[in-house]
Amino acid sequence: MDTTPPPTTARKRLNLSNLLIGRPLETRTLAHQVVSKKVGLAVFASDAISSTAYATEEILVILALAGAAAFWLSVPIAIAIAILLVIVTVSYRQTIFAYPNGGGAYIVARDNLGEVAAQIAGAALLTDYILTVAVSISSGVAQIVSAFPGLAPLRVAIAVGVIAVMTLVNLRGVRESGAIFAIPTYFFLGMMFLTLGIGFYRWATGTLPTVSGVEEMATQSLAPLGLFLILRAFSSGSTALTGIEAISNGITAFKEPRSRNAARTLVVMSTVLITLFLGITFLSRHIQAVPSHQETIISQLARTVFGNGSIGYLLVIAGTALVLLMAANTSYADFPRLAALHAGDGFLPRQLTYRGGRLVFSWGIMALAMAAGMLVVLLRASTTALIPLYAIGVFLSFSVSQTGMVVRLRKISKLKPGEVVKGLETTLEYDPHWRIHMAVSAVGAVCTFVVMLIFAITKFTSGAWFILLLIPTLVFIFFRIHHHYKDVSHVLSMTNSHELVETDRVITVLLIDGVHMGTLQMVNFAKSMGNPWHAIHVGVNHDKAMATQARWDKYIHEGELVIIPSPYRHLVAPIREYVMGLLKDNPNAIVHVVMGHLSMDSLLTQALHQNSSLILNVALSGLERVVVTIVPVQIRQNGGEVNRNVLTGSELKRAREARQHAEQGVPAGASDQS
Repeated sequence: MDTTPPPTTARKRLNLSNLLIGRPLETRTLAHQVVSKKVGLAVFASDAISSTAYATEEILVILALAGAAAFWLSVPIAIAIAILLVIVTVSYRQTIFAYPNGGGAYIVARDNLGEVAAQIAGAALLTDYILTVAVSISSGVAQIVSAFPGLAPLRVAIAVGVIAVMTLVNLRGVRESGAIFAIPTYFFLGMMFLTLGIGFYRWATGTLPTVSGVEEMATQSLAPLGLFLILRAFSSGSTALTGIEAISNGITAFKEPRSRNAARTLVVMSTVLITLFLGITFLSRHIQAVPSHQETIISQLARTVFGNGSIGYLLVIAGTALVLLMAANTSYADFPRLAALHAGDGFLPRQLTYRGGRLVFSWGIMALAMAAGMLVVLLRASTTALIPLYAIGVFLSFSVSQTGMVVRLRKISKLKPGEVVKGLETTLEYDPHWRIHMAVSAVGAVCTFVVMLIFAITKFTSGAWFILLLIPTLVFIFFRIHHHYKDVSHVLSMTNSHELVETDRVITVLLIDGVHMGTLQMVNFAKSMGNPWHAIHVGVNHDKAMATQARWDKYIHEGELVIIPSPYRHLVAPIREYVMGLLKDNPNAIVHVVMGHLSMDSLLTQALHQNSSLILNVALSGLERVVVTIVPVQIRQNGGEVNRNVLTGSELKRAREARQHAEQGVPAGASDQS
């Protein structure tokens, strides 16, 4: 009769998982987990578009150091940033067609500049994606706090809660998360274009008022308006470019033809971004908006255009907060893909290449959520504190990617018309316009590298030093992981079979803590192997050791039990030393260590036991010519009654006698009848 309890617990867990992230998808449906251009714009462009909500403000924050008279420079600086944005967009459009399988800066660098450059680009981008989640969500919470100041003490809790919700939604899959997050993105775009349209109309008709009632950000002392300050403002405003690379990294998420759809989405994204950025900066200048800790520039602009407390104002704030919160979705789309590329090449843990039940890289999504959550908590969800950490990584990846494209185009220039060469990642084919394309990539590489240097210098003391230290550290860790995987691959390679140690026999050692039914199972298992065996017991407690020896002699009646003294109550070290001694005395033998493990039916009851087999397994598995086997003793608890596989003394004696009789061919129960 089957006494196994119905799997109600497992079924409940499965139903809960289905409720939260949806039913598992078959691997064959992976090709259908793609998005259209409209959804792709929401998924991959929300980061770039949302940066318009704070890029203008970052320019004004720096210009405020020279006084309000310097605010007029915000428009020329915004125009210069827009020109840079056009250059980077054209360069990444070339990358999309050159590398249709995605990967962006990482793949371009790996293909043209080598592994070191690829890992630098990858480390920069992975760092940037983590910061994107932290910055966008912190900025979104700041918009909410601007409208509802009473929520200020809860800003960290709100930010962490949003990260948790976004993680859950993204675990459902690209298609579902894209469809969900498309709504707030397009709502924000609609409200901002409406705001700009009304704002420009009122400006043209002379009815656009100036902002009032804003507590301006205090500065300790005015700084001279020089080139250094202007460059600082330019670098701060260049955060508007963050997110441009996302589409080139996620080309494979688009429907066919992937490259063409991704390229068109990139152009639309950049056009919208430039329009919003320049429009917001222009109107902010004319309403005389000022940087403030209490109210954002977007809030000031919406309040001036629609009126304080109006429906239009509240809708703009709601749309801005939503798109800033949803902007993190770009990172959720790209971080797991990039991490999977690194892991596939052996530079990150292999687990990051595994797809979950919804065909997304679940480990990558969880790693991103945890890292971003830690940043938000440590920096108290402060956008100003996070921004200095933000743009260095992305501009470094811009520079590496475009430099890689220059090298690729140099290779193409050496080809003859009509000649095609198959490369590692892409096909090289002669391009008659290679000079123009190379010039665009070269200019973009220089400009973004200069911006990165400006950022590193001007923001160094504000926190940029941390990123300058973090990226090389990550690259070092990546290569350590890579070398580990190479070492493992070398050891497992069949070409190294001649290096294996030859063995001619097996010595079985049983690790026992006491004498019970689990011990009998271990003895039966050892005997079934047909190899010499004996048992050992670590004598942490002298009285228990003597009792164990007595029970062994009384109930087991065979094999040798070795008591290893342990006056300092150590467990692992005496066992390890004993096994090493066996290996030394038997250089051509394999030592087979057998240990028991009480296996409970729940984590809570399992935690009530020592679980030393796990520790011993780790301690012994590092020894050559040692094989460890764990014999579980299943203990089930049904309705409060425990099915114990641990026998009393009389039960153990009867079990041992029955086993001996079976080995001798005596019918069960014969001893009771004699």
